[in-house]
Amino acid sequence: MSEKKVALISGANKGIGFETARQLGKLGYTVLLGSRDALKGEVAARQLRHEGLDARVVKLDVNWQADIDAAVKCIERDFGKLDVLVNNAGVMLEKGWTQNTTSETKMENLRATFEANVFAVVGLTTALLPLLQKAAAARIVNVSSILGSVSLQATPGSPTYGTKLFAYNASKAALNMFTIHLAHELRKTKIKVNSAHPGWVKTDLGGSSAPMSAAEGAKTEVQLATLPEDGPTGGFFHLGEAIAW
Repeated sequence: MSEKKVALISGANKGIGFETARQLGKLGYTVLLGSRDALKGEVAARQLRHEGLDARVVKLDVNWQADIDAAVKCIERDFGKLDVLVNNAGVMLEKGWTQNTTSETKMENLRATFEANVFAVVGLTTALLPLLQKAAAARIVNVSSILGSVSLQATPGSPTYGTKLFAYNASKAALNMFTIHLAHELRKTKIKVNSAHPGWVKTDLGGSSAPMSAAEGAKTEVQLATLPEDGPTGGFFHLGEAIAW
């Protein structure tokens, strides 16, 4: 079994996932960059290795069970445990942030959003749970969004009240519920499960108008991935501050 801490980050060949891998790598973790495209993942891992970090690519399309099964076998063989799982991969298929078009939501987009943002996370996490249980004190970080806060969505005047992206927002609310339920199930163990809101970040998803860099967006994920023994579990956070469910 590996003595170093090992972290798997899904969707890590670019954006927030890549910066999360970089920051964890600088803390001494072996970082496994989950990437749908193994070649793009290897380019990203090579860049981190050039920075002196222990980075490797894992071919991982979170919507494909074969990729999940192969990743589990690879981690079991090479490390014998997993210390950190960051469920970073996700999609936003809706366009337009200022107009509410809930009634026009296409069912195929709703299903595809939930497949990537909820079902894939549940599938990957439960498949890796035996390896997380073999670590001394594992951390699971589900990358959510403040748009998944039902309280804020329902409160006129809140920062997100006017942003009604039904499929995306609903998927992140469902992901938050998974965080709450899994944390409760594991409450008597040393595993901590939390949801992270990275912030509005300049990525393919966040767009060029976002005020935060990918490196800044990764900070919340890294904080939750490295929580001390007395840290929280079953919470929803941005840079150490709790967000209303």
